[in-house]
Amino acid sequence: MTGPGDLRHRLVLEEAQRVSDGAGGFTEDWVTVATVWAALELSGGGEGVEAGRLAGRMTHGVTLRYRAGVTPAMRFRHGARVLHILAVIDEGARRQWLRCLCEERDL
Repeated sequence: MTGPGDLRHRLVLEEAQRVSDGAGGFTEDWVTVATVWAALELSGGGEGVEAGRLAGRMTHGVTLRYRAGVTPAMRFRHGARVLHILAVIDEGARRQWLRCLCEERDL
């Protein structure tokens, strides 16, 4: 079980935002939603072929205080590291803690 003392990592929660490019198309940019304290733990790792080359992947569990609106379309940033959210779980269904299953890709 996670407690307040385990929230040692300062993470930036981001979501993708489409911005018009002025020529009828758009570009995608990541904007900050919030900065949160979280527990970050490595779950596993591996490698596979991405775009014709070998790429590493690490999976992490990120636990933070419950926050409405967190979805798998978002990501966390921890310095230069980017953690893409794969799943969001309301632990115990009590709206106290969120556990996010994340993947850090080496692309």
